[in-house]
Amino acid sequence: MAAAIAFSSLGYGNVNLTEAKDKKKEPTNVIMMVMDGTSAGATTLARWYKGENLAMDEIVIGGVRTHSAESAITDSAPAGTALATGNKSNDKVVGLLPKVVHTPGVDPIDPEDALNPVANVLEGAQLKGKATGIISTSEIQHATPAAFSAHATHRSNYQDIAEQQVYQEIDVVLGGGKESLAPGSTRNARVDGENLLDVIDENGYDFVETRDELLNSSSNKIWGSFAPSALAYDFDRQATNNSEPSIAEMTKKAINTLSKDEDGFFLFVEGSKPDWAAHANDTVGIVSDVLAFDDAVKEALDFAKKDGNTMVIAVSDHGNSGITMGNQNTNGNYPEIPVSSYIDPLKKATMTVEGALKQLKSDRSNMKEVAELYGLDNLSDAEINSLKASKSLQSDMVKMLADRANIGYSTGGHTGEDVFLYAYGPSKPYGLVDNTDIAKTMAKFMGVDLEKTTDQLFVNAKEAFENKNFKTRIDVTDEHNPVFVAEKGNIKIELPVNKNYANVTQNKKTFTKTLDGVTVYNGEEFFVSKNALNLSK
Repeated sequence: MAAAIAFSSLGYGNVNLTEAKDKKKEPTNVIMMVMDGTSAGATTLARWYKGENLAMDEIVIGGVRTHSAESAITDSAPAGTALATGNKSNDKVVGLLPKVVHTPGVDPIDPEDALNPVANVLEGAQLKGKATGIISTSEIQHATPAAFSAHATHRSNYQDIAEQQVYQEIDVVLGGGKESLAPGSTRNARVDGENLLDVIDENGYDFVETRDELLNSSSNKIWGSFAPSALAYDFDRQATNNSEPSIAEMTKKAINTLSKDEDGFFLFVEGSKPDWAAHANDTVGIVSDVLAFDDAVKEALDFAKKDGNTMVIAVSDHGNSGITMGNQNTNGNYPEIPVSSYIDPLKKATMTVEGALKQLKSDRSNMKEVAELYGLDNLSDAEINSLKASKSLQSDMVKMLADRANIGYSTGGHTGEDVFLYAYGPSKPYGLVDNTDIAKTMAKFMGVDLEKTTDQLFVNAKEAFENKNFKTRIDVTDEHNPVFVAEKGNIKIELPVNKNYANVTQNKKTFTKTLDGVTVYNGEEFFVSKNALNLSK
C-alpha cells in the first residue's frame, strides 16, 4: 500500500485502491497478465503520454525479482517458466527444470532432474476442471505463452510448442502464429506433415481469423489465429484499420467465454511487443503497446471487481533497453525541461517505426512522408537524403526521434532490474517477491499443488514402464514424430510425442486412450501422464 501511494506521485495524484469483496468461495478465477520486456521507464513514459493514470496504477502493490537460474538478466523463456511453474530455469528453456545453476540463492538441481518437465498453473487448473485460455500479441508459440502451455528445450522449437498447445485442449487460444499450425514454405511452417488446423477443427473449436469473427463467435471453444506470425503494434493496427482485434478485445472476449464455466477459469494474457519495441529502441512502439496492454488490464479489473473472487496479476517478465526520460541532452538542464518536451515529439507519430517502414517504397522516394508517419517532421533536405542513403534506416530513425524527445537508452537487450508487481483480488501477492512466488500464489488460490501435478503429468516413461516389466524403446523412424513404445506379451503401448493420447494394441486390437496431459520428449527421455501406466489393465 505504501508503495502504491508513493508511486502515485509520479503524475496525477493519489490512486484509489479498490479491494475485492471475496463475496463467494467458488469458483476461483485467475487472470495472469505479462507485458513482456517492460521497464519502469516505459510505464512512466506511457502514463505521461496518456495524460492520466494507467489502469495498472490502481493496483501496483510491490516488485518482482526476475533473475534466472544462471544469470542476473533473464530471457523470456526462463522468466515465463518461473512465472508459470514456480521453478527457475535456463536461457531459452521452456517449462523444464534448469541444467545449469549459477545464480546465488537458487537451489542446485539434481543432475538426474535436469531438463525434466514441470507442471504449469494452466495444466493444474485444467486438472481441477477449470476452463483455460492463453492470449498473445506475438505468435502464440512465443516464449512466454509457451511457458504457460508447453515444454521444450528451446523456445524457438515452434514445432513441438504448437503441437502441445493444440493437444493441451485449452478452451480459448488467441494470437498470432498461424504459420506454425500447418505445413508450408515459411520459416515456422510445420515439417512433421501434420496439419494442426484439421485437429483444431476436429476438436470442436470455432476457428476465427479476424476481429469481427472473434467478436461474433458464440462458441465456448475459440481458436483465434489473426496473423501468420506476430500481430501488429496497436498504433499501427489503428492507423491501417486492419482486421486484427486489440489485446483488450481479446481479453474481454476470453473472459466472457471462460467465465461460463461453473468451475472457474485460468487465463494468461501477454502483451508481447513492448519487448520487441524496446529491443529496437522504438519509443513510439513501446508507448503503443504498453497502453494497449493497460487497456486489457482494465478489462480484467472490471470483471474482477464485479466477480469478487478473481485474482488479477500483471507484471513484466524482465526489463529491456534501459529506457529513461532524460538522456545526454538533459545532463545539466533537466530542471528546466517540461513534460511536453518529452511527449510532444512522440505525439507527432501516428505509427511505430515498424509500421511506418512498411509504407516505404523500394526506391525510398517517399522517405519524407514515411519519416513523418514516425513523427520526424521538418526534416532538412540533408537529413532526408541521409535517411535515403542509410544502411541502418530503422536504427537511424529511432535514434533521431529519441534525440528529439530526450529519451535515453542504455542497451538494445534485456536488463536485470526489479519490475513492478500489479495485483488485485483475494489472496493477491504483495511486497517484493521472486518471480517463482507468482506461480505458487496463483496455484494456491486455485487449490492446485504444482508438485503433485508434475508427478501426475510427467512420469519418466522408461523407468516407469520397465518397473512394470515392459520392454521399451524410442521409435524414431519418422525423425519429426518420435514415439515411445512399451511392449509386454500381447500388449503394445505407443505414446506419440506432444500428444495427449496413447495407442494401445492388445490381442491384435488397437484402441486410443486420452491422457491427462501431453507427452513430452526432452531429447533424451520421454515423460508421460501417470494414467498412461494403467492402460494395460
